[in-house]
This record gives sequence, C-alpha cells and structure tokens, in this order.
Amino acid sequence: MTEFSGTSGLIHSEPLLWEKGRPGRSAFSLPRRDVDFSPPDEGLVGKGPEFPDLSELEVVRHYTRLSQWNFAVDTGMYPLGSCTMKYNPKLHEKYAALQGLSGAHPLLPGSLSQGALCLMHTLERFLAEITGMDAVSLQPAAGAQGELAGMLLIHAYHKRKGEQRTKILIPDTAHGTNPASAALCRYRPVAIRSGENGILSARAVEGLMDEETAGIMVTNPNTLGLFEEEIRQIAAVVHSRGGLVYCDGANLNAVMGMVDMGRCAVDVLHCNLHKTFSTPHGGGGPGAGPLCVQKELAPFLPVPRVVETPDGYALSEDFPLSVGRVHAFYGNFGVLVRAYAYILTMGAKGLKKASQMAVLNANYIKERLKGTFHLPYDRPCMHECVFSDKFQRVHKVTTLDMAKRLMDYGFHPPTIYFPLIVHGALMVEPTETESKEQIDLFVEACKAIAAEAHQEPELLWEAPRRCKVRRMEEAAAARHPCLSG
Repeated sequence: MTEFSGTSGLIHSEPLLWEKGRPGRSAFSLPRRDVDFSPPDEGLVGKGPEFPDLSELEVVRHYTRLSQWNFAVDTGMYPLGSCTMKYNPKLHEKYAALQGLSGAHPLLPGSLSQGALCLMHTLERFLAEITGMDAVSLQPAAGAQGELAGMLLIHAYHKRKGEQRTKILIPDTAHGTNPASAALCRYRPVAIRSGENGILSARAVEGLMDEETAGIMVTNPNTLGLFEEEIRQIAAVVHSRGGLVYCDGANLNAVMGMVDMGRCAVDVLHCNLHKTFSTPHGGGGPGAGPLCVQKELAPFLPVPRVVETPDGYALSEDFPLSVGRVHAFYGNFGVLVRAYAYILTMGAKGLKKASQMAVLNANYIKERLKGTFHLPYDRPCMHECVFSDKFQRVHKVTTLDMAKRLMDYGFHPPTIYFPLIVHGALMVEPTETESKEQIDLFVEACKAIAAEAHQEPELLWEAPRRCKVRRMEEAAAARHPCLSG
C-alpha cells in the first residue's frame, strides 16, 4: 500500500496572542532612555489595537509553532499551476547573504558599488541572451510591474510617433494581470477567444487588429500550458498595422534555452526571476520582473540604467526618452543575486535541461491522470497541464473538494478555477525539480481522491480532516472576516 506523507502529527494549539499577553512581560530590554518620555500624539496614532506584552519564550514558541503549521516547498510538493513554485538551491541563499552584497547601501557611490553594478550589467546580458532580446532593465520588482513597465514603453513608443492608440488585444488564455496592466496605461483591453485547440490564431487577431490598437499581450506558453504556435504569424499581423507584440514571460520556465523570443518577433518581454531563476517566493514577495526589449525600444527603458564607462560601471539617467523610474533605487537586489548565481550554476546546458525536465514532468502527469480527471485539451503541453472536475461533478464533488482533500495526503493543492475558460479547472505544474518518485506519489493521491469521489464523496465534502485548521465557511469568512488579530 502506498504511504502518503499527510499523516497526523504533533500539533500544538495556542490562544490568540492578545489572550496570552500579560502587562509587564517583555521579550527585550531596551537601553535606558537619555531623553524625557513623550507620549505619541493620539491624532497620529489613532485607535488601533494595543499590542500584547509577551515574554521571550512566548514569542519564540509562537513563531516556532507558526513555522510548523506552514506548508512550504522545503516540506512537500507545491504543484501550483502558472506559479512555478519549485525548489530553490540553498547555495544561492548563501551568496545573496554575503555581507558585501546584502549590506550594501543603495546610496553608496558607484566607486564603492562596482561589484554590484558589474553583477547587474552581466545579468542583463545573460537575460538578453536567454530570451533573444537586445536590451534589459532589471528594475521592475515583480511580474505585474514588469507588465506595467512594458505597457508604459508601448505607450511611449506610439506617443513618440505622434499616435494615440486606445486598445490592447488580450487573449482569453493570458494571465489575469494583463488586462489590469493595459488599463493602467489607459488602454481598453479587447478580449480574443482562443481556438478549439487552446491557442490563438493569426486569423482571429487579424479580425480585431486595427490602427486604433497599440498591440497585443500574449502569454507564451499560455495559461493552458500550451505553446502559442502561431506567434510569428500573429506578430506579422500586429506589425503590419503598426502595433507591438508584448509577451508575458512568466512561464519562461518551460522555454528557456529552447525558444528565442526575439526570433518569434516579440517586441517586449518580461520574465519573473522569482519563478524561473531561483528565488523563493509566495506570500507577497520577494520578486523581480526584468523587462527585455528589442533595440528600437531600448531608449524607453526605465532609468537609472547600468552603463559601462572607461572607469567601470555606473547608474545613468541620461536617457531622455525613458519612461522614468518604476521602483525606488534599483529593484530587489537580493533577487538579482540569486538569479545571477542560478544562471552561472546551471550554465546554458543546465538551463535547457531544466526546461526539458519541466515539460517532461508535466506531460507525464497529463498522461497518467487523463483518464482520472477530464482533460479538456488532450495534446502535448509545456510546463503545466489543466484538468477539470467534469468526471467528479456527477457525484457532487467539485474541484475545491478535491483540492482540500489533497491536503490530507500531504500535498499543497494545485491552482484551481483558473484559467477561467476551463470550467472547474485544476491546474498542475510539477516543475523540473520534482523526482519521478514524488510525482508518482502525487498521481496516486489524485487517483485515490477520484476513487473516494465515486465511493465516499462525504470524505471530500468535509476535507481537510487532518490539518491544523478544518475547512472554513468560505462565504461567511468573505463577508465577515476576523481582522482583530
């Protein structure tokens, strides 16, 4: 019998810290004041909650318990589709923590920052080569900010030509942030339906592309995990009408070392260093979304830019056509260090191998589960595959029920109900870092859950049953959230 990791272990519960705290307890002794005490202005402080007084032992135990309750990629498989939550080598954490890098102040003069500037300049060249683009800015601090910067560049490009375009084409298989990024630049998103095979056709683009349209935002590979095979024909249509092609490169994990986006006629591309190039992420950060462009758009990149001078490297703002700053100082530097270390560690062959393994793992899962779950697009996928709950709905079991039940088997749930074009979607991305043995265990868990849906659906309706917290009443939680602590 297969043994799963989701067994009941030792779980310490505790009351809220506001209930545990007692006046006078302290976890830290402040030095003696050498100035008179002055109470804060009540008008500035407001009427927020009082913080509890806790001892050092209470604080240590509290955070240790929180760490034990959390699920992380270091404890189990994290098959979040479209998010690339893969294992990140600890060696890169060591490099990012080097005192000369982690302790460097952003206001240091260039003469004392040559190492950091050289690292950034080299990383820009690496990313340009990997993507097939000409110029790179490392400044955007997240994928969504990379998208926004890309839209700003497209807007600046058309403005420079004396044009005022009003629309952006966005496929229904694009990432959900794409329409928002376009709207922030005052473009009206125009949806394009993908074809029966799950990809976009050049004919569909031709029917919507006109002189009022600034360009198209294509996610490639798209959110169905499929490569946009007609990308070059689509780019030809867009360029013939004077538009630009923006590619959301958040799924670069499937194509780095394999696909030259420049030769695909992409004009603007962002890539997520925190997904593809070895930075732990989740819970809001950290992140980095470098922007890669063709040479015609390089003058519009954000400033400051790293430039090479006779005296070394420097940050320059001498780019009059630039869209300006998109982040204070120069992005999330620690993420850049990890990406630099990852690329050097892997090398060209290693990066290509990582893409191949990500695609192999996803297709292996697709083939092993396509009789267990409904597969709306039965064709070779890239780094992720998308199923639906069609087979289980006849037993009144939903995607949410199955995702909750996976927690009892020791797996983080995959992405659910996205992309929206697949009803009851269950989106799985194993990444390249998971072994065949671990993937087989995940497959067996999915098959066991599918069998339960047929034989004992009530097990899924009540799941999770073994976790620290049971299933909440989601409607009530959304309407009446507890915000007191």
